[in-house]
Amino acid sequence: MADHQRQRIHPVDLEAGHPTPTAPLVPQGSSFRSDKGAVQPAATRPPPPPQHQPLPPPPRRLAGPPLPLPPPKRRRGCCCRFLCCTVITLVLLTILAAATLGALYLAFQPKAPRYSVDRLSVSQFQVDSSLTASARFDVTVTAANPNARIGIFYERGSSLGVWYGSHRLARGSLPAFYQGHRNTTVLGVVMAGQAQLGSEVVAALRDAQQTGAVPLVFRADVPVRVELGTLKLWTVTSRVRCDLVVDSLLNAGSQIKIKASNCKFSIKL
Repeated sequence: MADHQRQRIHPVDLEAGHPTPTAPLVPQGSSFRSDKGAVQPAATRPPPPPQHQPLPPPPRRLAGPPLPLPPPKRRRGCCCRFLCCTVITLVLLTILAAATLGALYLAFQPKAPRYSVDRLSVSQFQVDSSLTASARFDVTVTAANPNARIGIFYERGSSLGVWYGSHRLARGSLPAFYQGHRNTTVLGVVMAGQAQLGSEVVAALRDAQQTGAVPLVFRADVPVRVELGTLKLWTVTSRVRCDLVVDSLLNAGSQIKIKASNCKFSIKL
């Protein structure tokens, strides 16, 4: 009887639906005391995890205008400046050299020396059966220096020649000597040699012998140094060419008469 009284069944109104939730008896997060006396925290619902929002995309880098290239090195300008400096230097040196030469010309008033062939004699001239001509000449050459303040040094290594057409009949050389101011020097030179002549050349030579007008050419290349006061310049080659016309050539041992003579002088640097 006692157990029956303890167990009572209470009717539930099912039509009323679910009971309306009410506020919890124990506030969330507070503690309560159990029958055993222990304080236990109230059952709490863990907070929802924080929702991570997606990061915004990085800002797009807008392509700006292209950077200008560094200016090229102005090598052309350097080359132009170098060429201008070189040209200016050369012009100044040319002007200075011209002024120096002009001053020297006014101070010394140089004049070209004069040369002439005054006498030509044949001590030997014969043509053998092989048309080889053997000749020997005695030549008298006159060199005149008309300058009052310029001396001339005639050095060794000169070359003289007597030519008939393109054939050199004889050769020789001048001795080394010094020619002073306003001086005239007469030199006697012996010239000898051989030349292979053709039949046509021998025939032309005999025809000229009969007419009494044999053309010859006297050539001389002489190294000289000019003296200006006490200053000696560098060595140059003095060239002399004398176009001669003689009356005879084949008569050995006879004095040749020079009928015409025209000498020209030039310098080879």
